[in-house]
Amino acid sequence: MEFPTDLKYTKNDEWVQVEGNIATVGITDYAQDQLSDIIFMEVTAEIGEELDKDATVAEVESVKAAAFIYMPVSGVIVETNAELHDTPEMINADPYGAAWMFKFEIANPVELDDLLDATAYEKYCQEREH
Repeated sequence: MEFPTDLKYTKNDEWVQVEGNIATVGITDYAQDQLSDIIFMEVTAEIGEELDKDATVAEVESVKAAAFIYMPVSGVIVETNAELHDTPEMINADPYGAAWMFKFEIANPVELDDLLDATAYEKYCQEREH
């Protein structure tokens, strides 16, 4: 299981890569492993839409479960990964790379302080295994 140290994480199993005032979001290796074979992914938010922290942005379905993807912090959607609609299996193959789900402009950078670092997220995942 991978936990890249250059990312931040949520307890909803999203990863966040911050570059300036733009954040890129996807689901973690742990999440894709728990979901198993992903067969559907749709970003339900619109480009330009302003969303609060914890608002629903996308939905992922696998052969065994469905999950919602949430905004890790408040912001405005600026881009979505349209390729995932046609090839959702990329989420299983490359959760931290090609399978990013959406990008947004950060509205309140202070909210980033609530995200977990890789060590804390890995510990959180291990706690849920027991």
